[in-house]
Amino acid sequence: MITYPNAKINLGLNIVEKRPDAYHNLETIFYPINLQDALEVTQREGEEEYTLKVSGVPIEGEPENNLVVKAYRLLKKDFPDMPAIDIHMYKHIPTGAGLGGGSADAAFMIKLLNEKFGLGISTEQMEEYAARLGADCAFFIQNKPVFASGIGNIFEPIQLSLKGYYLVLVKPDIFVSTKDAFSQIKPQKPQQSLKEIIRMPVETWRATMKNDFEYSVFQKYPEIAAIKDKLYDMGAVYASMSGSGSSVFGIFREQVEFVDEVFSGCFCRQRALE
Repeated sequence: MITYPNAKINLGLNIVEKRPDAYHNLETIFYPINLQDALEVTQREGEEEYTLKVSGVPIEGEPENNLVVKAYRLLKKDFPDMPAIDIHMYKHIPTGAGLGGGSADAAFMIKLLNEKFGLGISTEQMEEYAARLGADCAFFIQNKPVFASGIGNIFEPIQLSLKGYYLVLVKPDIFVSTKDAFSQIKPQKPQQSLKEIIRMPVETWRATMKNDFEYSVFQKYPEIAAIKDKLYDMGAVYASMSGSGSSVFGIFREQVEFVDEVFSGCFCRQRALE
C-alpha cells in the first residue's frame, strides 16, 4: 500500500510567550500544499521487525530514529499482532525547510497502517498517537487548514481556501538551526489575530501577517531575505518564510514563468493551491 504525505506552509507565525518548560507558545496557520513524499508499506517475512529504505532527498540518522519507524513501533505496542513490514520512503519534501515533511511522514504512516491492517483506530485516536511523535504531527491526520496554538499542537479548524492562486516555493541550500531561529525572539502577543487577518484579502497580508522568525534568520542569512524580496519583485501578493526556515514561499495570482532559472541552485517548485 502506498500513500503520499504532503507538506504544509505556515501563514504567519507569532511567538506569543515563553513557557515555564522553556518551550514557547505560538500562533500560526497551517495550510497543506501539494508537495509530496511517497511512502510504501508491504508485509514481510523473517525475524526483523521492519526494514527501512529511503531514496530521494538524503536523510541523516539511524533508521530507528526515523519518525515513520517510531510511528510503527508506537502502534505495535498497542497492536502486537501487527505483522513485520518493509518500509520504502521516497523523500521529495526537503528537510529542515519548515515544511513539516517528517511530521507528515509520521502521520501518514499511522493512517496507512490503520487502513492496511484494519486496526480500527478513530481519527481522534490517530491524532493522539501522532501528537506523541511531534507537536505538529497531528495536523496531518485531517490535513485541513487550522489555526495552531500552544507549541503548535492545539488546532482550531478555519475556513480558508487559496484555490486559484499559485505557490512558488524556494529553499536555498542553507540549514537554519532552531537555536538560530530563536536567538533574537522577543515573545509578544500580536496586535491583530491571524484568525482576523486571513478573513481579509490576500493582498492585505503583506502589511499585517508576520513570521517572527524572519528577523533573526534574515540577519544571519541575508540570502533567505533576498529570496523573499525577489518573490515580491516577481509579483507575489504575499511572501514569507515558512516556519523557522529555510524555505520561502510566494503566493501569486497567476502562474510564474522561468522560476527555475531565477532561483538556480535552490530547490524550487511551483504548485497550484487547492
